[in-house]
Amino acid sequence: MEAYLKKIEECITGGPFRDDWGSLGNFEAPAWFRSAKFGIFVHWGLYSVPAFSNEWYPRNMYIKDTPEYCHHISTYGEHKTFGYKDFIPLFTAERFNAGEWTSLFRKAGARYIVAVAEHHDGFQMYKSDISRYNAYEKGPKRDILGEIKKAAAAQGLHFAVSSHRAEHWFFMGGGKNFDSDIREPLCRGDFYWPAMPEPSHNDLCGSPYPTQEYLQDWLARTCELIDRYCPALLYFDWWIQHEAFKPYIRKLAAYYYNRGVQWNRSVAITYKHDAMMFGSAIVNIERGRFAQAKPYVWQTDTSIARNSWCYTDNLDLKSAREILCGLIDTISKNGNFLLNVGPKPDGSISDNERDILEEIGRWMELNGEAVYSSKVWRISGEGPTVEAEGQFSEAEKDYTREDFRFTVRGSSIYVFALRYPEDGRVLIRALADSTDQNRPDFHGLIKDVKVLGFNEKPEWHKSEKGLAIKTKTVKSGLPIVFDIKLS
Repeated sequence: MEAYLKKIEECITGGPFRDDWGSLGNFEAPAWFRSAKFGIFVHWGLYSVPAFSNEWYPRNMYIKDTPEYCHHISTYGEHKTFGYKDFIPLFTAERFNAGEWTSLFRKAGARYIVAVAEHHDGFQMYKSDISRYNAYEKGPKRDILGEIKKAAAAQGLHFAVSSHRAEHWFFMGGGKNFDSDIREPLCRGDFYWPAMPEPSHNDLCGSPYPTQEYLQDWLARTCELIDRYCPALLYFDWWIQHEAFKPYIRKLAAYYYNRGVQWNRSVAITYKHDAMMFGSAIVNIERGRFAQAKPYVWQTDTSIARNSWCYTDNLDLKSAREILCGLIDTISKNGNFLLNVGPKPDGSISDNERDILEEIGRWMELNGEAVYSSKVWRISGEGPTVEAEGQFSEAEKDYTREDFRFTVRGSSIYVFALRYPEDGRVLIRALADSTDQNRPDFHGLIKDVKVLGFNEKPEWHKSEKGLAIKTKTVKSGLPIVFDIKLS
């Protein structure tokens, strides 16, 4: 550990990025990220084995009277004889095929993949020198992350990883409150270590304060991920915003950005809850979006299921239409859309999730030119449907025929009709003829209008009310995209 920490310090000292916010503020979002727009997140680990409730099963199974606690006893027995660690031998991943995953994700239209390297439970999905509790030494006995990285490269996908290790400080702490397999003494490297009491999530300076030993372990684990897998992006979940992490997250960012310079590659970090100084990395919003377009690139992450990030036996899956509307709204506001998939414990992806991804892929194949490498227009959208803003604010919207979103690329303004009317008539008010040339309205000269994915040439005319478009054969339950070509 001491030797590795010394190496980290030497990299920070010798590189252009230092571990202070002033230096880290020189970060710029990579061009590949700005153009990719759509990525796939993968939550897969030990928590997929019980396949009950969600990925917080390892925490909640140790809290008395929770559904997970009761389910665990009725299904597996008492915690002192069958604890969370006993799922490790059951996690065999016999049907895991990274090539099949990445081929499906590419067909879905994704341009990058973010694989969960370590979740709150502390089980590493990769080869590690820091802990024995990893997928290379136990369970599948395979370098899961390494296989995904290789397969992603073969499909031309940018490879990224996520670390949720910070929350492990308290995630298993409930097991100390009764007779379970979580008991002292616990030392660094032990699976359950440190299993501290859970602090208030709103107290970002509270105790029990993470120790230097734990924070150094967190830094070393994350730098090991960087060194071993050279990810193009590093995603952090919450709780790194706690005061104790501040000097360590600065060191981590400086180390990672300097490593990117050494690799001659642009890399990036995404973070939540103001865990990092604005401008030093990419803002991420979980299960929510912004109400208006932003001048900076950002990301939202959401799951294909409403009720879980990992596979369970009762997933409430979203429709392809709901997911596409979320993607469209996000990119119209300068954001990237990261969609999570939860494979089964054996490593296969369920038929229902596969069907949704394939439907998204067919739409993206027809309409991708309006998505990839697009930029925001003067407004992100128009229409009566109000978009909520913030974390965990997502909800299926009943969009109307008047709800549109916009992007631009080259000489085209792309207009996404979120719900296409049966009569084939739409009016886009943002593209109206303006009588006042001094107003910052649209004054462009429209050369042509076409519908992506359809052969019909639509009728259209422009007036002071807006751009009116009429089609006869265009029908779809998914969003329709107009290519408005300007002179």
